[in-house]
Amino acid sequence: MIPVGFEYARPGSVDEALALLTEHGEDATVLAGGHSLLPVMKLRLAAPELVIDIGRLPELSYITVDGDEVAIGAGTRHSTVETSSVLATECPLLPAVAATVGDPQVRHRGTLGGSLAHADPASDLPAAVLALGGDVVLRSTRGERKVPITSFYTGVFSTVKEPDELIVEIRVPRTGTAGWAYEKFNRRANDWAIVGVAVVDGRVGLVNMGSTPLRASTTEAALADGASIADAAALADQRTDPPADLTATADYRRHLARILTKRALTTAAG
Repeated sequence: MIPVGFEYARPGSVDEALALLTEHGEDATVLAGGHSLLPVMKLRLAAPELVIDIGRLPELSYITVDGDEVAIGAGTRHSTVETSSVLATECPLLPAVAATVGDPQVRHRGTLGGSLAHADPASDLPAAVLALGGDVVLRSTRGERKVPITSFYTGVFSTVKEPDELIVEIRVPRTGTAGWAYEKFNRRANDWAIVGVAVVDGRVGLVNMGSTPLRASTTEAALADGASIADAAALADQRTDPPADLTATADYRRHLARILTKRALTTAAG
């Protein structure tokens, strides 16, 4: 299908983009890589009056160490995350998960900020950032705020980001040598995960087990109390509400969550 007609703007800076968002509010949307936005526009599930293209703003593409954290510009491509030597050393879970996203074409266009903003519970990277306990930095002409990823998602394709705000940065802790793993089950290599599990330093993020990316809080609590990996993993589907669709029933997803969590925890434990 063909999208509804829209105006197009390519600002030269983040400040220009924020000014446009302030002026147009809910009538505008932001384009970064386009792999999430353009399909929903073609299906006419979204019909913005103005598309603001931030995909070529160099000030949004960087990966730097800042104290105990790694700061990642929201416009950083998945492929850059995947191949970053800084992340390979300081936060190896993130490049490993980025390497599983789509295919090379998707990874060379998609951005980390765009993936988090789209808020798809079946997406890999939001669950990874959730397992890491990262923060999302939002900016508008009113100022800047840092939102813990645990408070960022409110529902399917829904976040606390206001219409005039832009994700400018993602901050994750430097996990270094802490144990980590990512397990993903799908039918084909490029498919969305039927279920995915990201583990790092005793934290467990779940993909496609509810209306938002989730932490397996019951499993985490059991591990903290000294439970075995097998016993803790058996609790991974508690407090979840997995969808049922053509790829899997809810019960099958629950089964996968327990199995993949056990595998990921075992790998992370070394």
